[in-house]
Amino acid sequence: MALSAADLQRRHNLEGAPDPFPSLKEPTSVTPRQSARNGAPNPESEEAFPSLAPAQSANKPAASAWGASAAARIRPAAVKQNLVTDTFTIPTVDLSTAGKDGKPTSLGEIMRQVMSQFKVKVEASTNQKMRQTTFYIKSESAKELDKAKRSLLAGLSPVVSLTVNAPVSTIPSIVGPKGAKLKQIRDQTGVKVDIPRRDANLTPGGSNGHANGQSHSPSRATTPLPATGATVTDEDEEPTVPVTITGPQPLAEEAQAMINEVIASKRARSTQRVGNIPAHILPFLIPRRTTFESAAQGADINLNLNRSAREIAVSGDREAVGRVVESIRSAIDFFTADITPLRLTLPKRQHRLLQGSGADEIMAKAHCAVIVPGPEDSSEEITVWGRGAELGSGVQAVIERANSAYIHEFPLPGPLPVARQLLTYMTRIGYPKTLATANPGVHVYTPPSAVVERGGVLNVDIVGEKPAVDAAVRQVSELLGKLIGGTRDVNIDWLVHRIINSHKNTKKIKGFHDAHNVLVFFPPESAEQSTVLLVYDPTSPSASPSPDEKAKNLDDVEKELLKMARDAADVKAQTISVEKKWHDAVVGKDGTTLNAIIGEDKTLSIKVGAEAGDASTEDVILVRGVSADVDRAVKEILRIVEDAKNDVLVSSYATEFEIDREHVRRIIGAAGAGINKLRDQLGVKVDFFDDVEDKDKDSAKKKKPTSQKSKVKIVGRKENVEEAKKRIVTQAERLADETTEVLKIAHQYHSSLIGQSGKYVIRLEEKYDVKITFPRESESAEGKTREPLKSDEVLIRGGRKGVASAKAELLDAVEFEKESNNVVKFTVPTRSVARILGKAGATINEIKDNTGAQIDVDRAEDASITNISARGTKKAIAEAKAAILEIANQVTEETTETVEVPHKFHRSIIGPGGQGLKDLVSRCGGPADPKAQAGLIRFPRQGETSDEVRLRGEPKLVAKLKVELEQIVATLQDRVVLGVEVPAAQHRALIGRGGQHLNELQDRHKVGVQFPGSRSYNQVGEPENASDLADVDPANIVKVVGSHAAVEKAVEELKGQVKAPAPEGVSATLTIPLKYHHAVTQQGNFFRKLRSFGVQVEQSALPQHPAVPPRPAQQADATAARIDDTESAPAGAEIQWQVVPNYQDAEEGESDWTFKARDQSGLDRALKVTQEAIEHAEKMSHVGFLNLPDRSAFPRIVGAKGANVSRLRDESGADITVSRDDSVIVIVGSETAIETAKEAILKISNNRSRGRRDA
Repeated sequence: MALSAADLQRRHNLEGAPDPFPSLKEPTSVTPRQSARNGAPNPESEEAFPSLAPAQSANKPAASAWGASAAARIRPAAVKQNLVTDTFTIPTVDLSTAGKDGKPTSLGEIMRQVMSQFKVKVEASTNQKMRQTTFYIKSESAKELDKAKRSLLAGLSPVVSLTVNAPVSTIPSIVGPKGAKLKQIRDQTGVKVDIPRRDANLTPGGSNGHANGQSHSPSRATTPLPATGATVTDEDEEPTVPVTITGPQPLAEEAQAMINEVIASKRARSTQRVGNIPAHILPFLIPRRTTFESAAQGADINLNLNRSAREIAVSGDREAVGRVVESIRSAIDFFTADITPLRLTLPKRQHRLLQGSGADEIMAKAHCAVIVPGPEDSSEEITVWGRGAELGSGVQAVIERANSAYIHEFPLPGPLPVARQLLTYMTRIGYPKTLATANPGVHVYTPPSAVVERGGVLNVDIVGEKPAVDAAVRQVSELLGKLIGGTRDVNIDWLVHRIINSHKNTKKIKGFHDAHNVLVFFPPESAEQSTVLLVYDPTSPSASPSPDEKAKNLDDVEKELLKMARDAADVKAQTISVEKKWHDAVVGKDGTTLNAIIGEDKTLSIKVGAEAGDASTEDVILVRGVSADVDRAVKEILRIVEDAKNDVLVSSYATEFEIDREHVRRIIGAAGAGINKLRDQLGVKVDFFDDVEDKDKDSAKKKKPTSQKSKVKIVGRKENVEEAKKRIVTQAERLADETTEVLKIAHQYHSSLIGQSGKYVIRLEEKYDVKITFPRESESAEGKTREPLKSDEVLIRGGRKGVASAKAELLDAVEFEKESNNVVKFTVPTRSVARILGKAGATINEIKDNTGAQIDVDRAEDASITNISARGTKKAIAEAKAAILEIANQVTEETTETVEVPHKFHRSIIGPGGQGLKDLVSRCGGPADPKAQAGLIRFPRQGETSDEVRLRGEPKLVAKLKVELEQIVATLQDRVVLGVEVPAAQHRALIGRGGQHLNELQDRHKVGVQFPGSRSYNQVGEPENASDLADVDPANIVKVVGSHAAVEKAVEELKGQVKAPAPEGVSATLTIPLKYHHAVTQQGNFFRKLRSFGVQVEQSALPQHPAVPPRPAQQADATAARIDDTESAPAGAEIQWQVVPNYQDAEEGESDWTFKARDQSGLDRALKVTQEAIEHAEKMSHVGFLNLPDRSAFPRIVGAKGANVSRLRDESGADITVSRDDSVIVIVGSETAIETAKEAILKISNNRSRGRRDA
């Protein structure tokens, strides 16, 4: 009986194995014991995956698949080693490239090559009907298996190109930090991923416009917010970038999936920007960050604030971003309708205290925003925004903040050019920061550039506590005193600054300081300024105070600089007529063509179109610089324009050349920085190719070539390509001359050779154009530097001459260090270390500064002593040792005591700013020096509740301090706090001007009186009679602190001084013309007079024009307005008299004055006085300007405490104002009155002059 293959399989328990003799008609359906995915055969089956490398001999007969030996073939599965397996199927094996370039010619050869290369076992089974091949791979290493799999896929799959259109915003995520993500995709799949350069990124055609023009940006949907001016910008819709993936089909598809996964993770997110937020609204939004975040309902969002752009960016989950933006919009609408402005006038110098942290403090305290004008605006008006009920507290907070620090305006002396020179010097040497560091708590502000350009007085603002500010002012005065006559501007064309300040002239320019004590400051190249500042160094020990000496040295340096400028180049300018439509071709994409024309040395300035400064036309290009470079640039520009006119394909020019392969890595730079710079600046494509082919690699291993070359290919515009080639060749030549030398220098000298912040080694590097590398301080130094250096090695790399010179100077410096690097080691008691170091290291740093020694403090094995080492010259280390031992000896004579002081009394004993402790030490005969006082009395740290106060110092002083502290505690324990009701309106009167009445009350009864609002009001605790004052307004409760008997007496006196509440007052309204306002108010004196009647005045409007009309310009032929007193005036002196109508251009309109008085009699008096003042103002019809020859007669005219001026006002009926700034006296009144006053003034002046002549 014939059995089918299926019957044989069932008989021998081989069901599931593929039929070795498949039917040619229909496939037999066989149910496998273990179904393989996608119908793939069982990978464990030897029949399905016959080995191509059997272990048995080739001439040995094959064993039967059905015999006993079949079991033996399964034995390898019992190997103890852990094998990693994988199965994959290729739909179609592509051998189209087989046999080419030495590649294997068949599937078997490919498999054998993979097995030999990656130490794996590969088996294959091909299903001819389904035209697919399944591979089974085994390996002991998962890494080797993965490599083998990818090698198979690369060799057997067709090469395809796939394109992924990635949104522009996702490109950084696809590339990853420093290209990490893109490298991961390439390494994992082995495919080529091409992302176009950013100038070709956008799917819509990019612009080939002017380099200085606007580039394309992602399309955004912008929605304006009505009434507020704010806008919401949605950045979701944006152009895409075609990312091309080239490689074997499965690997290319895997890379495509990885890129799509990155894109999907980013597209699920959205970014919206709320911009153009009104400046007065933004401060109200900042504290509401938590509210905006809560609108996201727990979703992942991120809020970023750009204060300068007044913009809030919201990014994160799309729906959550929408909710947050809507919350921000609602808040803007709410505050726009809810807040109102109030304008105040404050001195400009105080405005800086109301910005930044000051504005935030006002917002947190009073819920109001303050807007100050910019530094370029001369206005002194600020605006406070807030709700009506909070504006009062907002204004109070603004005033408190504006007066919270002492501000000294230090005007820079001299004419404006000199002041600018002084400011430039102070800025370039970082003097504001140095001054602030030297005076803790002081902030130094220099005038902004807008103020400097505008001209006028240049002030340096110094802000802080008055003692510290005064100390800083003294330092600034001292510096400026040394700088006077020691600065000078030298006009040198900025185009030759680079040449003068080049490496070859560095030594000469630095020599100016050594020979002439003159510093040279070149302006930044980007500023394009032709002014070079010379400064006679005021900080040098050899500086001379003589103005002649300063001028002589400045003259010598100026002559040298001008000579260097003449020798450097012959600068000229040339204007070319080029139509505007060709400007884009000259500039090139992103300015690349223009950069190529200018060159790397940047000795040219090229202005295109409107930048050329020709108001008549934009069809010009201005070229300015060194004559030879100008001629070259003009030719280049004309050629480019001609090429553009002829529509020549200039961007396809290519050149190839060779450089040494060893320099390629340095030229490319870290992460391609060097080549990317060329591409960005010149718009060229640069590729490097090795000249050794893969087939020659084996021979190369046997015999190393003497000189390997790399080919460089550059493609782009011809002039750009030539410039790029020039730069690469120059860099290669410089690298070819590079040499390296390692010096053996003991590690102990390294820090001295490096210098503070590396200044010494940087000077050497700049001087000789070399790179000097010292070993790192850590143990793993070799892993953190490119060169594995030992601890006593220093590496110098650079040109041969530079390395030799740097080596010689370094070795000289080492010899000097050996002579001055003496070391002394000694020990001190550990208990004295804290005193030796001082607070924050102040004492030890002072010793270092005074002696010049380097001091190290190290713990010893014995805890009772500490090792100290001093390094420096013999004199320095001797002085340092003596100073340290002196402090240590003082500590050994100290004693320590403790005193129990209740914690609640600590603040009272310490006093404001520690003043209480300072007074206590002084009373006990202790030192007055704050440094010596430190550590004598130590209270528990803030937050600790201990009552123990420690005293440490000289035994006698400690005993006195202990007795004094115990007495203070006894006094404080008898202290009580009582409250007394005093209406808040009467607080000012009880305190008195400058606190006079308050101080007298406190001194009289030996108590402390705290009014609401004072700093210590809440610190003294609750009054013992608080229950009796439960119904009293807290603003009316005054606290009295002291001994019980004294407090009771003070309370009784305060109660006796409280006045009964005034009855409800009366009011009236009077209309005052605005033109009479200044004449009536008399600079505020009139209102003070009304307050003496018990009357307050509220005004509906204030005038905007000045009190008197401006003084008319003096005419050359105005003889009627001049009086010559030949008898009294000195020879050549003139007295000028000019009269103008007072109300000729007066302000129109009226103001309603509301008078509020306590009683009718006071109101009647006020109305009567006001009416008389209006009538008097009507008569003041003229203004006279009397200009005297000098101010010597002014004291006599004014008189003692203004007695003479007051008398003249009463006699003439005119208002007289004597100027403090010039020699002009302003007289306002009727025509007769001002003439009378003028004559009286001249009479006083003439009497003084005659008296001086008689004497």
